[in-house]
Amino acid sequence: MNRTEIEEKVKNFLIEDLEIEEDKVFPDAKLKEDMGIDSLDFVDIVVIVEKNFGFKIKPEEMAGVDTFTKFCDYIETKVK
Repeated sequence: MNRTEIEEKVKNFLIEDLEIEEDKVFPDAKLKEDMGIDSLDFVDIVVIVEKNFGFKIKPEEMAGVDTFTKFCDYIETKVK
């Protein structure tokens, strides 16, 4: 899976599953501040990522992940 496919999958589940407005999903968008993702949404994200990408998110690995780009970077390191 290449970077473009990862970004597209992530963008799609943020918009469709978490109902985030499409114009709020951009590379430097902050997950919490710009997209409004909270701890309950994060539980959904863990399940969605496992289903779509085949790995479990470890909360301690998400410490510095605060933007859409960093989230995609994190996923990319796990699927290679």
